[in-house]
Amino acid sequence: MHSHSHGHGHGHSHAHGSYDIAFAVGIALNVIFIVVEVIFGLLSDSMALLADAGHNFSDVVGLLIAWAASYATRLKPTHRRTYGWRKASILGALTNSVILFTALGAMTLEAVRRLMNPVEVHAHTVITVALIGVVINALTAAMFMKGRKHDLNIRGAFLHMAADAGVSLGVVFAGMLIGYTGLLWIDPAVSLAIVVVILIGTWSLFRASFNLAMDAVPEHVDVHEVRNYLESLPGVEEVHDLHIWAMSTTETALTAHLLKPSHENDDKLLTDASEALHHRFHIGHVTLQYERS
Repeated sequence: MHSHSHGHGHGHSHAHGSYDIAFAVGIALNVIFIVVEVIFGLLSDSMALLADAGHNFSDVVGLLIAWAASYATRLKPTHRRTYGWRKASILGALTNSVILFTALGAMTLEAVRRLMNPVEVHAHTVITVALIGVVINALTAAMFMKGRKHDLNIRGAFLHMAADAGVSLGVVFAGMLIGYTGLLWIDPAVSLAIVVVILIGTWSLFRASFNLAMDAVPEHVDVHEVRNYLESLPGVEEVHDLHIWAMSTTETALTAHLLKPSHENDDKLLTDASEALHHRFHIGHVTLQYERS
């Protein structure tokens, strides 16, 4: 004796489109900045500028991955892909966390190398370019500021930009201090401090996106509360096979078997439960099945 209820389409596409502009602007600003850095780096023979251009390139890649993932999530389901490409947002966030780890590893090696053999810093050029970097990356990060709490994929884009703004700020700060003190180790020391800060944010992004990729319950859902709610439904004696997982970084699904011997209120119960799970727990895709004995 089975009956199903599917909570369908309650406002699922929360302002996804608004990030298209943020992605486009962020990518455009960074590409222009990279071109400028490469030109000035070659003209002034500055390794630091060329290295920074390479670093900003990883940003563009990160933004492209997040944008592609956010776009793919909006593609319509097909005959074969019944969920569409929703999972792309989770894979995008996961990929971005791995890229950030790689960038942090490279920064750490570089900093350690400069602690061993201090390098002279061309203060003026480097500080000027780094200041532009702070502005561009902070602006781009600000565009993703709002979405980072509700969408891991957007958090990945935000982290890339925020990390870079931090790195550029560190370069400015170190450049000024070296200008005053002449101590060359300040530069790598500041780099290492920034690596630690970014590492903390990247680890949380990695952990959260890895868990979603493994179909763990999303962090914002309290499983005990959901179970208690389902068990409290009139006529329901037990709840079996409760599964809650992320379909994308913004959508959550639930399936459960409810042991309910009486046929009373069957349809109303399904409707009410779907509504309540959507409003109280932000679970938009609900499939419930009755068991009779």
